[in-house]
Amino acid sequence: MTRPRPDAAVDRPPPTTRRRVRRWNLVALALPLGVVGAALVATQARTWWDGLVLGAGLLAALVVLERWTADDFSRVATAGLAVTAAVWPYGALVGDSATAFYGLAVAGPLAVPRLSAHRRAAAAALTAYVAAAGAARLLRPHQDSVAVLVEYVLLPTSVVLVAIGFNFANHAFYRIMEQGRQQEAELAVYRERVRFAGDLHDIQGHTLHVVKLKVALAERLVRSDAARAERELREVRDLVGDTIARTRELAHAQRRLNLSVELENAKNLFEAAGIEVAVDRDGEAGHDLDERIGGLLGQVLRETTTNILRHSRATRVRLTLTATGIGIVNDGTPDGPRPALGGLAALRERIAAEGGELTADQRHGEFRTAAAFPRQPADRARRQEEAP
Repeated sequence: MTRPRPDAAVDRPPPTTRRRVRRWNLVALALPLGVVGAALVATQARTWWDGLVLGAGLLAALVVLERWTADDFSRVATAGLAVTAAVWPYGALVGDSATAFYGLAVAGPLAVPRLSAHRRAAAAALTAYVAAAGAARLLRPHQDSVAVLVEYVLLPTSVVLVAIGFNFANHAFYRIMEQGRQQEAELAVYRERVRFAGDLHDIQGHTLHVVKLKVALAERLVRSDAARAERELREVRDLVGDTIARTRELAHAQRRLNLSVELENAKNLFEAAGIEVAVDRDGEAGHDLDERIGGLLGQVLRETTTNILRHSRATRVRLTLTATGIGIVNDGTPDGPRPALGGLAALRERIAAEGGELTADQRHGEFRTAAAFPRQPADRARRQEEAP
């Protein structure tokens, strides 16, 4: 698939809701939490070693928070929690830092609501750990018990409990957003089905009405004008045969589609489902394709669009139209074996019969579908040379 030229037209839609929320979280959460954490490290660290340890806890917490905003929390959760959990007892027993729990108070509450089960037990365990590590300060000699309980136990556990409650509410909000996105995707698929039903009605509705009239006419003529009645019935047979063929084409997605219309329709469906979509055109790509080739590419686009809406959790889709074909790349593909191609498998044979190639590849969380007809430009040039 060729890269678009610098002058290629690129459609850039506005950011989706998901990306706006990510940016909001980075500005409203990560930035102030990072500033507060840096100030605490600067004021609490008494030696360079203290600064190194407390800074490591803050950095781990911010990495976890940044990955959480990108919905990529699981990759860094374990390491981030381990680092921040180790910094707190160091601060309580060695570093004389009552705020060393800060990193754990950021990273821990992010993890608890995302557990598939035992979230309450995990919240209780996190709170108990923070309290126990702080209470270990009492093991040091010459400690004011009341001050230790307030600074190292009561205050840290209260902060962690508030943070856990906030993140449970935040997690519920994200779940509602995800449910809304799924409903939008289902609505987009429903609209596509309605369009299919409209195409089917256009094919069969008029035909059935004409057949009814012609059969009624043949009934009246069968005794008075048998020859004309026979002619009417032959026309009915031909009409029904043509309708069957057109219906079969529609059922197997074999009707020639307008590629430009399908491109616009796919873009609208993705945006309706809250998916960011970018359309790249390589110059005049798609405008001079053979009608049959353009129809096949339109079918590939329609089938891939349906697969993305039904079977992925895509947030971004890129559609690239070149002089020889089309490419579709989407994220949100779960790890594991590549899913069955479904309707694309049947299209692969038809594209191969026309001298093209259909490929589908899944890697690094992305699914790539491409259909190309490399002989198309050469065939077009030859036709132009043969033209009088």
